[in-house]
Amino acid sequence: MRISEFTPTELSAAFGIDMSSLPAFGPGAGWGRVAPGERSDAHQHDEIEVFVIVRGRGDVVVDGERLPVAPGTVAVFEPFETHVIENTGVEDLVFFDLYWRDPARAARAATTGPADRRRFGDRPVFVFSTPPTPNGDLHLGHLSGPYLGADAFVRFQRMNGVNAWHLTGSDDYQSYVADRARRDNQTPAHTAARFSAEIAATLELMDIRPDQYTVTQADPAYADGLRAFFSRVVASGAATLQTSTALFDADTGDYLYEAAVSGGCPGCGEPTNGNICEECGEPNLCKDLIEPRAGRSGRPPRRGFITRYCLPLQDFREHIAAHHGLGRVPARLRELAHRVFARPALDLPLTHPSRWGVAPVEPGVDGQVIWVWPEMAYGFLHGIEVLGRRLGHRWRADAPQQDWKIVHFFGYDNSFYHSVLYPALYKLAHPGWEPDIDYNVNEFYLLENQKFSTSRRHAIWGKDVLDRDSVDAVRFFLARTRPEGRRTNFDPAAYDEELKTTLIDTWQRWLNDLGTRVEGWYDSQAPDAGTWTPEQTAFLGKLTTRLTAVTQSLGQDDFSLNRAARELHGIVQDVTQFAESEYLLGGLDLWQDRTRTAVALELAAARLLARCAAPVMPRFAERLAAALDMSGAADWPRAVELLSPGSKVALADVVFFSTADRKVTTDA
Repeated sequence: MRISEFTPTELSAAFGIDMSSLPAFGPGAGWGRVAPGERSDAHQHDEIEVFVIVRGRGDVVVDGERLPVAPGTVAVFEPFETHVIENTGVEDLVFFDLYWRDPARAARAATTGPADRRRFGDRPVFVFSTPPTPNGDLHLGHLSGPYLGADAFVRFQRMNGVNAWHLTGSDDYQSYVADRARRDNQTPAHTAARFSAEIAATLELMDIRPDQYTVTQADPAYADGLRAFFSRVVASGAATLQTSTALFDADTGDYLYEAAVSGGCPGCGEPTNGNICEECGEPNLCKDLIEPRAGRSGRPPRRGFITRYCLPLQDFREHIAAHHGLGRVPARLRELAHRVFARPALDLPLTHPSRWGVAPVEPGVDGQVIWVWPEMAYGFLHGIEVLGRRLGHRWRADAPQQDWKIVHFFGYDNSFYHSVLYPALYKLAHPGWEPDIDYNVNEFYLLENQKFSTSRRHAIWGKDVLDRDSVDAVRFFLARTRPEGRRTNFDPAAYDEELKTTLIDTWQRWLNDLGTRVEGWYDSQAPDAGTWTPEQTAFLGKLTTRLTAVTQSLGQDDFSLNRAARELHGIVQDVTQFAESEYLLGGLDLWQDRTRTAVALELAAARLLARCAAPVMPRFAERLAAALDMSGAADWPRAVELLSPGSKVALADVVFFSTADRKVTTDA
């Protein structure tokens, strides 16, 4: 017999609270104490864990869901559930802790779908693709990254019953808009409105239809909401007026930042514009650029002093580390944060002199505007409020809710802003809110091994490629080749080859051939399965494995369109190999029952393809489902299912893909 009593002197710091360990109890065991007003760090692990509350009151937060606890409450946490225990009372909250490993249970938790794991549950999930800068239209480099990623993610989540919405818009007040307007001899407002409309039209051609598309300069409530957000940041006392060195054009005296100045990155030494380095992702202050040059004259700038609102970002090291322990934060972003906070200091300007943007109401910065990157932190919350107003939800930008789940899709060059700056600003503007954010980041997509470039006209524009017939082929190829974790290259010849060899000669040929056989052997009706051979049973297992793999590739924890596209093609590769061996006996009377099973399994593979392809290739999936007389295809499959016997099958003559689809060529 073993007895343990709570002993405060045996406690030590762990997971942000006080814990003890009792190794003699067999499974992991110990006591925990949470002081009034305190909470544990958010964490997840592979063990099953049980809290038995013995004193005090508080809440447990599990994957964003908050539940009260009191003496006698027993809380069981499944493997990988993100959990927090918080003391909301006036005395110590004391609990007994048990934990143990169950490898089979952990494996099931790691491989089941999001609806089964309740990662989102009934929480509202707001999925943001970075608002594009309206200084030009969207090219395939843009489309392959945040926009296709967010669209496929939301489609998958909705198929799993999740309340998910895609939000984006046009980032009108970027300095790059003013620069383009100057070159075109237009006003910034005209330039932003023109390209914002072009961007929205290109997204539509890509079958990307955001639930909220915010045009910042056209929204009458946006500017005042932004000013109020910025005022809360200033009122926190962290952002203050500072006089420091800045760069100015030696000829005109113009203040230089972002595209108006370039030089060597002070972090990695690579060429960069002001404020952010596209290569290493680190911010710069312009004044610290190596051998800076003014953008318009190419001459070295002069140095002077200016007073701006600045934020001492180095004060937020621990807060950002805790935030990065809550949601999905790729190692690439955590490593970037480590480099940023390794600096002795980073006083980041939040306002800049400009005639284009939203001016703060605070005194001392006449002629300055709120920098557009801090502005975007508010813009996300504003988009949620506008969406909620349209849907009948009382979501407010000035009162973000703890049950909100936010998922960001962006390019690596935006990583610092999204994963470091914005959580710091939210801490200041909304100190009671602990935002639960997942980050999905892509690298640069190259064109013929060089960066897509609007200014150099080295690009393939979405409108030059996309139409109703080509969109699924483009989406599939971009999904298969988009830059996830490393830079990848778009090759027009490779796209044409993929269209012909993969989608036409493999996918479409198999589907048409299957339709011809069903038409000739079963009068265009799906047969019921007959006798099963071991090979057929094994093939069903292969399809089940593919379903698990594509489910994981589109899920919250390890989203990857590269893998999703690979697994979709894997379904077709598996079934064509299966069919090739099975139909050596096709048409022989002795083996009719086995042949019926083989055809039924092929149709099951086609049914699976129709449902699993929907997030990536929605038009193809819809046409395939119609050709299979399917109903209920809007839900994500939980298992491989045979097509209902007697279903009308009309695959023989359907053209899913065609070489008449537009060829892609480089804009020269």
